[in-house]
Amino acid sequence: MTHKPRRRRLALLLSALLLAGGGAVTARADAPPVDGYVALGDSYSSGLGAGHYDDGSGECKRSSSSYPALWAAAHRGRKFAFTACSGATTKDVVASQLRPLDRRTALISITAGANDAGFGEVMETCALGGENACQTRVAEARTYIQRTLPHDLDAMYGAIRGKAPAARVVVLGYPRLFARHGSCLLGMSETRRAAIDEAADVLDAVMAKRAAGHGFAFADVRGRFTGHEICSEAPWIRSATFPVGESYHPTAVGHAQGYLPAFTGTARM
Repeated sequence: MTHKPRRRRLALLLSALLLAGGGAVTARADAPPVDGYVALGDSYSSGLGAGHYDDGSGECKRSSSSYPALWAAAHRGRKFAFTACSGATTKDVVASQLRPLDRRTALISITAGANDAGFGEVMETCALGGENACQTRVAEARTYIQRTLPHDLDAMYGAIRGKAPAARVVVLGYPRLFARHGSCLLGMSETRRAAIDEAADVLDAVMAKRAAGHGFAFADVRGRFTGHEICSEAPWIRSATFPVGESYHPTAVGHAQGYLPAFTGTARM
């Protein structure tokens, strides 16, 4: 008789421990495993200009030499979805690239915004048009970047976070295209090159600010490309070239030595 209260207390204690353990197991089962890397964005993420394109990617020009493909190859244990596409705007990303995202996505990279601002037209105008035409088109792009692009980015970043609430999102910026007072003897004037570079700086600043507003990391690649712009002695960016679409895009070396280290240092997976 004297041992019954002790046995009853022991039984209650064991029951409590089992319930607590069962609750912990249930909580772990309910939480989905976080894994996987998804690469979103435009041509600077797809790898246009780097060569070695996946035939199945068509006009998206996804390259095995792009920084997303290089990162995925170095982390083969991670699931990898590559939906970045050459020419994509922020609206295109939302409309056609977010399908792989879900609650289990751990890491996302993205470059997007330059096409919204019409940088392709900027480069065409500045390469083929007169000085005034170039300056006017650059000014129009800067106005768009400062007044309209923040809303475009907010809509895209919000859609990404809504589909992948647990992911670390790394927004990568764009390099300055030209080396100031570089070695180019032909092509755009120094004034045009400076205007384009200054517009790229404004673009990066807006992207960095909006990324921070959504809790995303920003990887600034300008420092890594310093000394490797067009008109430098060892460029990592293509000048006007053929195919024309590859002009003003990073080479395979630019992805491997410029973008990949910037992304790897910010991904922290």
